[in-house]
Amino acid sequence: MSDLNSLKGKNAVVTGAGSGIGRAVALAFARAGAQVACVDLDPESAETTRAAAAKNGQRAIAVACDVGVEDQVAVAANTVLAEFKDVHVLVNGAAGYDPNGTVLELSWGDWSRVMAVNVGGAFLMSRALLPCMIAAGGGSIIHIASQLGSVAAPSRAVYCTSKGALLQLARAMATDHAGQNIRVNTLSPGAVETDRLIKRFGSMEEARRISGPRHLLGRLGQPDEIAAAAVFLASDASSFMTGADMLVDGGYNAI
Repeated sequence: MSDLNSLKGKNAVVTGAGSGIGRAVALAFARAGAQVACVDLDPESAETTRAAAAKNGQRAIAVACDVGVEDQVAVAANTVLAEFKDVHVLVNGAAGYDPNGTVLELSWGDWSRVMAVNVGGAFLMSRALLPCMIAAGGGSIIHIASQLGSVAAPSRAVYCTSKGALLQLARAMATDHAGQNIRVNTLSPGAVETDRLIKRFGSMEEARRISGPRHLLGRLGQPDEIAAAAVFLASDASSFMTGADMLVDGGYNAI
C-alpha cells in the first residue's frame, strides 16, 4: 500500500460496522493503519468486528448505538472521544432493513424508521463528531449511499429517497466545511453480497441470478471492493476530492 493510501496515525469511526460493507470497511481501515471505533446496533456484532480489527495490530473499540436515536448517538460519541483523543475519519454506513413498497404501500412507521437511520444517523453522527474533527485539523467524512441514490428501482421508494438525500447532504456539508479542512463525499455501491441481499431475494444464489446481470460486469460486488474505495476516500490519496459521489457499482448506472 502506498503512503498516500495509508491511514496510519488516523482514528476512524465506522457505523454499521457489525456486518456487511461496514465490517469490511472497519477491517480495511485497520489494515491500512487506523485505530477504529466499530459502531453498530448489535453489540455482539460490533465486538466481533472489533476483535477482527485488533488482529491487524491496531487498537479498536466496539460501541453499541442506534444511530437513529439522538441520545444514543451522543453517548456513543462521548465513548469514542473518551478512548480516542481525536477523530479523523467518519464513515456513516449504518442502514436498517428497508421494506419494499411504493408510497401507497409503505407505512409512516416504515418510512420514518428508514429515514431516521439512513439519513438521520448520518446527520447525528456528523454533528456529534465534526467539532473534534475540526479541532484535529480536518478529516474525511464518507456517507455510504447507493447506486439507487441517483437512479430509481420499482418498489424502493423510501430506500431511493434516503440514499438520494445522502448525496445532497454530502454536497451541503462539503460546502459548509471545506474551509475547516473537512472533506465530505458519498460512496455508492452497486448490489453487494451481504445478508441484506439474502433478506431481499431469499438466497444469495437468487440474488446473483436476478441482480448480477443488471451490472455491466455481470456479477454482484464484494464487500472488500467497497472497502477499498472507502480507504481511498478516507486517505490522502483523495485529498482533492470533496462533495463528490464515488460510484463503485459494476457499471449499473452506465446502462
